[in-house]
Amino acid sequence: MFDLGSLLHPSSGLAIPTILVIAIVLGMLHGLTPDEHTWPITFSYSVGSYSSRGGMKAGFMFSSGFTIQRTILAALGFAGLATVYETYNLDGYVYVLVGVGMLLAGYYLLKGTDIHVPLDRLLGAKEHHTTSAERVPMHESEAGTKPVPLKLATVHGFIAGWGLGAYASIIVFVLAPQMPNIILAALVGTSFGVGTMFMQIILGSVFANVMRIKKLSVNQIKYVGRSAAARTLYLGGLAFAIIGALIVAFPFLDSIAISTGNSIPNLDSVGVATVLVLFTVGVIGLGNLYLGYKEIVNTPSAK
Repeated sequence: MFDLGSLLHPSSGLAIPTILVIAIVLGMLHGLTPDEHTWPITFSYSVGSYSSRGGMKAGFMFSSGFTIQRTILAALGFAGLATVYETYNLDGYVYVLVGVGMLLAGYYLLKGTDIHVPLDRLLGAKEHHTTSAERVPMHESEAGTKPVPLKLATVHGFIAGWGLGAYASIIVFVLAPQMPNIILAALVGTSFGVGTMFMQIILGSVFANVMRIKKLSVNQIKYVGRSAAARTLYLGGLAFAIIGALIVAFPFLDSIAISTGNSIPNLDSVGVATVLVLFTVGVIGLGNLYLGYKEIVNTPSAK
């Protein structure tokens, strides 16, 4: 049985099965704890799926891209090609890429709908309004319920995986190099991705069912979930891109953090990554779920 210390600080000379098990457990911890490379994206796509199955699929689709990337990264670690992370801080660039991807996905979902968000004019968007929305409540209008494209979650997962946190450092620089060949080294990354996938599928289901506690109809939940997903991708992506650009310009910002005294990565300090998670999921995501709910209950036909 592994204790937390042996998981976070694995020794050298470990057996192959032991390394793979550690990688899976670390992946599960990574998927469970609030990580800026996983939670904001999984949340955004899951709430737009509005069902347990849809949320689980969103978690799976995101983690599939993430697992592919981690497989490649672990192989690079074995080959000694991941040392670029020891020389350069790539977090800012990854944040920008993830942010732009989220923003474009959100803009696609919002374009031509009756869903309003602040700052939409900055991207040249016209006023969101439809003739169908004049005749029927917004939650019954197709303009407000454009499906969330889960295939994009896979792309986001692959991009987000290039960020290197504490868990990835263990996989790339400690566990993968212990393997006898590059194939088995890559399997370490795959195992880590599978562990992350397991927890992201569970969290995806939880995120997707947030609004069911309000006893809304299926159409109402669909509207609230999809509108919140669009807004979260749009505004959360904008936040990621801005923060990423600031880190690229001022790298010291990425190192500012307040220790929590907890030894578990993602829970050990409050820094830029934590702020991104709380802002995207907590403020933008849950905030827009609440706004969508208020919008529904204040619609005359919904009462």
